[in-house]
Amino acid sequence: MPAIGYDRNHPADEADALVRREIAMPVVGPHDLLVEVHAVSVNPVDVKQRAHADPRGFRVLGYDGAGVVVAAGDEVTLFEVGDHVYYAGALDRPGSNARYQAVDERIVGRKPASLGWADAAALPLTTLTAYEALFDKLRLTGTSEGTLLIVGAAGGVGSIMIQLAKALAPGVRVIGTASRTETAEWVTSLGADDVVDHHDDLAANVLAVAPEGVDWIFTAASARPGAVAAYVEITKPFGQIVAIDDPHHLDVVSLKSKALSWHWEFMFARSLHNAADLIEQHRILSRVAELVDEGRIRSTATQRLSPIDPDQLLAAHRIVESGRAIGKVVVSDD
Repeated sequence: MPAIGYDRNHPADEADALVRREIAMPVVGPHDLLVEVHAVSVNPVDVKQRAHADPRGFRVLGYDGAGVVVAAGDEVTLFEVGDHVYYAGALDRPGSNARYQAVDERIVGRKPASLGWADAAALPLTTLTAYEALFDKLRLTGTSEGTLLIVGAAGGVGSIMIQLAKALAPGVRVIGTASRTETAEWVTSLGADDVVDHHDDLAANVLAVAPEGVDWIFTAASARPGAVAAYVEITKPFGQIVAIDDPHHLDVVSLKSKALSWHWEFMFARSLHNAADLIEQHRILSRVAELVDEGRIRSTATQRLSPIDPDQLLAAHRIVESGRAIGKVVVSDD
């Protein structure tokens, strides 16, 4: 079957940074679905792997996917052949940039019926990240009250996190950060109560709209110089911070004076370690599909490319690498 991946770490402006190869059909395990892929999206993890990870031979990239179930393992109980699904895949298995992909049913959700393939493929990885951060780590509920700061709110995770917070924790005030007119407008359109600039003095900008500070912070930028110090300054005592990036050093001692809690969110942890509650990701994606079909959540796809080939995927990689993407970039065979 055809698949797109890499066997050398080349910059995205080189034509052979992603290449097409013919590979064997996936082996379908007992809990696996074999999905015919119709759309994918590109995430920072794809870019990082292509640019830096040792491929050790040809490696198929891609995590987000949406498609049709064409076969199922002997122990599959959640889906049937013909079902339309969406999912974020796993780090230790071949990716979605292929005609067919095998994926464990317990990390797959039913595709929102109201969305096409491309708009659905924008959601899984960022939705799982945002949902786990909000409700597993920060433990927000439908009755929570307080202020949530989302650093980098116009990105893929921030774009869905704003919507999830407003839909499922309506008593929470959401402050999003953005640094350009177009990103600020996007964040506001998704439901953020306030938008502040994160490129100037973040602490001063946040405290200007929330003088008493914030209760919770989500960040994809804790590695930036001075970021942690700013978070400590603007977070209320006993507040909580959840991060998804990879700082080389973290000054956790600075959190002590306010008894702040620091959490890591890594949505691949459940699948990578075959967690006992692996099926929770199926439940999350299915719940969010319901919210989409009820009109309470919208797709975060903003740029749609076609078809699924090396040229279009590389174009998507370049957009993500630019650091100026709004929402999600998707590639489909539509």
